[in-house]
Amino acid sequence: MTTVAANEVPPVRAGLAPRFEYLPVALFGSVMGLTSLSVAWRLASARFGLPALAADAIGWAALLAFLALALAYGAKAVTAWPVVLAEFRHPIAGNLFGTILISLMLLPFVLAGLSPTLAAAAWVVGAGGMVVFALLIVSRWMGSRQQLAHATPAWIVPVVGLLDIPLAGPLLGLPHTQTLMMFALSVGLFFAVPLFTLVFARLVFEEPLPAAQRPTLMILVAPFAVGFSSYTATFGRIDAFAEALFLIGLFVFAVLAGRLRDLPRCCPFRVSWWAVSFPVAAIAVASLRYAEHVRALPADILALTLLAAATATIAALAARTLLGIARGELRRLAG
Repeated sequence: MTTVAANEVPPVRAGLAPRFEYLPVALFGSVMGLTSLSVAWRLASARFGLPALAADAIGWAALLAFLALALAYGAKAVTAWPVVLAEFRHPIAGNLFGTILISLMLLPFVLAGLSPTLAAAAWVVGAGGMVVFALLIVSRWMGSRQQLAHATPAWIVPVVGLLDIPLAGPLLGLPHTQTLMMFALSVGLFFAVPLFTLVFARLVFEEPLPAAQRPTLMILVAPFAVGFSSYTATFGRIDAFAEALFLIGLFVFAVLAGRLRDLPRCCPFRVSWWAVSFPVAAIAVASLRYAEHVRALPADILALTLLAAATATIAALAARTLLGIARGELRRLAG
């Protein structure tokens, strides 16, 4: 997650009182993390008999977070539109507008039990918007010369967004969606490979990411963890290819967990830390699905370990964010 530099933001129009102009669109990643964690706890409830109440509570938290952020960012769009436009045009931050659409595609896991119609509407809007957004971003990349320094993990988000389209498809039971799911899976996986390679090369051969962007490294787990879940949702099975996606994701997660283990000690907390929430929850979801498939003790232990890690991580992020809001520090934490 990244914010737009102050000198890149046009002044807001005269007569308007800017509201939440400091709020980064990437904070919608918190909704993604909470929703995925809710799905993980639901899978754990079915597999291990853990209380389903935890999944429901986390799901409600995700829904409330989405509503609060939608209102706040809507106020920003109305009162500080030039700031929003500058954020969208930014070569790094602009990719993170996909977090809004991904949130809409994940919320049906929470909404389906409340209103199937509302769940379907959220998925349709999110999926349609994600296809258009991916087309726009890929066209932007190809339309002008890009700088290698801008090839950060945030570039993965439009691709991951496409991979999220199939996830809730089987749950909603909408007609004529199989082709869309196949399209999203195919395009998402196709572009994930060169983008991962490009970002990896940038990380190896260029300067390290700034401290504020270090948490976004965990986004590199998402193409494989979400790709695994998307593949199984599309085809209804776990085969050798799906297993390979999961194992690659597990390897990348292990590498990045080691790289980020000192984050709380070396870097002051920022809301950009929420970038770790969705990938950590996504690998927990993938491990729980894999454990259900193989039904072996090591897989069960791995799934429970990753679920505990995801829960602890997101709980810490939520507690620190709420504390910052209570102290009136949100503007500073968004910096």
